[in-house]
Amino acid sequence: MILFLPRMTLGAILALGISLNALSAEHNGAKYRVNVPPSAELSYKIKSRQKGFPLEGDGIIKWSVGDRKFSVSNEARAVLIGKILDARSEGVIDDYGLAPVSFTEKRFRKSPATTTFDRAAGVVRFPESDQTAPLSGGEQDRSSAVWQLVSIARAAQGKFKPGSEWTFTVAGRRDADAWTFKVLKPEKIDTALGKLNTLHITRLNEPGSGDQQIDIWLAPQQEWYPARIRYSESDGDFIEQTVENINRKSS
Repeated sequence: MILFLPRMTLGAILALGISLNALSAEHNGAKYRVNVPPSAELSYKIKSRQKGFPLEGDGIIKWSVGDRKFSVSNEARAVLIGKILDARSEGVIDDYGLAPVSFTEKRFRKSPATTTFDRAAGVVRFPESDQTAPLSGGEQDRSSAVWQLVSIARAAQGKFKPGSEWTFTVAGRRDADAWTFKVLKPEKIDTALGKLNTLHITRLNEPGSGDQQIDIWLAPQQEWYPARIRYSESDGDFIEQTVENINRKSS
């Protein structure tokens, strides 16, 4: 969550023994090594509940990387209704891994909104709020966060194991919060590609927060691509994507 210090002077901060650098480090979390995966198009089978109605459909994630730049788009369509999710993130790759420049998201029955990472000004700008958040390195959006996690897993090797936790700041439509992902356990999941060995990762939410829950199943033998992603809302609605095909691209 964005950190504010109302009515506190610099002298008061120093009197408490808190440095500005320490506050920045607490806000942004650790700096992780990353190894971004090769470009690919991944097709998915979609199961969903929207406004209480069960839906099925298909989706595609397009991940592209090259020349120290990246882009990722995630589109999900339901039978008879059309798009229920359309999101795109693009940016560069720096010492922290993925560094988004813009994130545009269109959800079911919601208008599209673009979050901007203004690196010249050093702030994140939100489409549904006048406040900004500081940019210090490692910040993600709701699409790039999944692929930053993939890149961390590829670089962490044996350290990315059950019980380990990985935290970075994620920006949405209104604000930015520290998201912590916990590796749960290895799982075999059924897909159109057969049974895949995966690691199940979940976002740790505060009880009763109402925040979106995200569960990700990464497939180490498939470049650590996400074999399944599930976005769950507090009202019971969800979108679950299970991989059907992986088409690797030359970067």
